Amino acid sequence: MSVVALYERLPHPDVESPVLVVCMEGWVDAGLGAATATATLLGTISTEVAATFDTDELVDQRARRPMMHVKDGINTGLTWPRIELRVGEDAAGKAVAVLIGPEPDLRWRSFIEAVAELAGSLDVRLAVGLGAFPSPAPHTRPVRLISTATSPDLATLMGSIEGTLDVPAGIESAMELSLAEAGIPAIGLWARVPHYVAGMPYPAASAALLDALALVAGVHVDSTDLWAAAELTRQKVDELIAQSDTHMAMVRQLEEQVDTTEGGSLGLGQLPSGDELGDELERYLRGEQGTG
Repeated sequence: MSVVALYERLPHPDVESPVLVVCMEGWVDAGLGAATATATLLGTISTEVAATFDTDELVDQRARRPMMHVKDGINTGLTWPRIELRVGEDAAGKAVAVLIGPEPDLRWRSFIEAVAELAGSLDVRLAVGLGAFPSPAPHTRPVRLISTATSPDLATLMGSIEGTLDVPAGIESAMELSLAEAGIPAIGLWARVPHYVAGMPYPAASAALLDALALVAGVHVDSTDLWAAAELTRQKVDELIAQSDTHMAMVRQLEEQVDTTEGGSLGLGQLPSGDELGDELERYLRGEQGTG
């Protein structure tokens, strides 16, 4: 199967040199930071589908099963996983393309070549990937971002990782290189989410990603509601942590670490365990009071 056969172009409004925003499900997304940011973006601007991908060729249906809809015992249909490219404009008229759907299980090289081909046909001026990962960071400090990029100039726009780091890659990382080879600059924005809240929605990460998208790409999405939700989340986390001297000590340790390494390494080797606190926080936010 050729690269072109992996996708189908659909009629859509003309857009001029859009920014391509990439957020695919299946790779690390602590606190649903990227997913919520993308949902907010799509809920704010009007978009239309410009291309769909052949998920029969790209997705393992046993790993990502379709959703069956049952009404009164009757199977009324299935919703299959979809990978699609949508296009639209923000409130200021800035053109945006958004690639969403499950991260492919198969044919990564063919997929990223297809995306690069589509991006070239749309005259994409910049690609921005969104992500979030668990980090030794306290919830009492602003969310910090790091970036991966295809050029030094892009890398300096946001915080970057010092030194050398080898980590497993998601499809967005592979896409950065493919787009760069096609002459399209690309940057990945990653929000650092406190590791002890990584298993629950963390709107501060989503708001920070959207604000960074505006800074890097000029695409503006109102993040006011997300910041308001972030403040409520912080208050709830504060309430639970205040019930435990151990948890308070852990947060103080993280504050000291972040304050002394601002702009430095990730400090992964100094990560205090937050499993117990994370479990309590999830119960607490579901309305089940944890023990201190």
